[in-house]
Amino acid sequence: MSVQLICASHSPLMLTDIEESEEGEQRRFFETVDQAANTLQEFGPDLVVAFCPDHFNGFFYDLMPSWCIGTAAVGTKDWGIPGGPLRVPRQLAMDCARHMHRHDFDTAISHDMKVDHGLTVPLIQLTGALARYDVLPIFINCAADPRPSFRRSRLFGAEVGRFLAGQREMKFTIIGSGGLSHDPPTPRLERSPASVARRLIERSVPTQDELEAREARVVQAARDMVKRKGPCLPPNADWDEGFLDAITSFDTDRLDAITDAEVDQVAGFGAHEVRTWVAAMAAARELAPVKAKVDYYHIIPEWITGMGVISASAS
Repeated sequence: MSVQLICASHSPLMLTDIEESEEGEQRRFFETVDQAANTLQEFGPDLVVAFCPDHFNGFFYDLMPSWCIGTAAVGTKDWGIPGGPLRVPRQLAMDCARHMHRHDFDTAISHDMKVDHGLTVPLIQLTGALARYDVLPIFINCAADPRPSFRRSRLFGAEVGRFLAGQREMKFTIIGSGGLSHDPPTPRLERSPASVARRLIERSVPTQDELEAREARVVQAARDMVKRKGPCLPPNADWDEGFLDAITSFDTDRLDAITDAEVDQVAGFGAHEVRTWVAAMAAARELAPVKAKVDYYHIIPEWITGMGVISASAS
């Protein structure tokens, strides 16, 4: 079975002209992603399987699933990204959902999934477009407490992998999008005033003015963090490097032991997104004995994130 794995951090701040704190580091990250994109193009997958988070742009507390498989999906326009439909093979997505239900994972489905920069950024960076390849979008709840545990995220990804293994003579690129350590000023339901809490609960499409105001707050928070001012917790290189070691060696004991309290206190609210890496790696390993390597790691403060890229392949 031919499979390629790419897990990469994303930061919407990479789409802005925010000032660089370390000359050349942004370029080095982009060069690494470009190399992954070239490898993907050479590989020529029949299907891109994308495990992705959301940032309260497509999924809300009115009904928050642990997992959701999209049978159709549209990219949102946050951070100036051109929206538009993804090329989702509907029947295969339904077959995957049914497989998951038969194997004790009651995943939700969406016939009109909204995916934000958590998926649109890696798709555009790695494939050049939202609809260049067939894509199976798989949402994992990484932002809204309570979340699926790291163990359940791993087991979920492994079951997706077993479904893919049953699709004969196909080549798969599996993507995990998000992380590493970062603590963006995303509102938390339990700490938010009523007006903000309603936005996290009620399914709505923000106006352009609301998007721009929200994004301006994130840019200012990043500038403040570079100056070692609040409110964001700085990225944590020690935590990142420990996670990178655990994920590339696929040390399931260490991965399963990660708790929400640890992530919140040490790595930051956004680091919950590494659940997508765990699921993606577990899926890939059901297809072939892949061995992952770290292609890039560095903290880029103005992006408020420990930025990482890992990859693996096997035929």
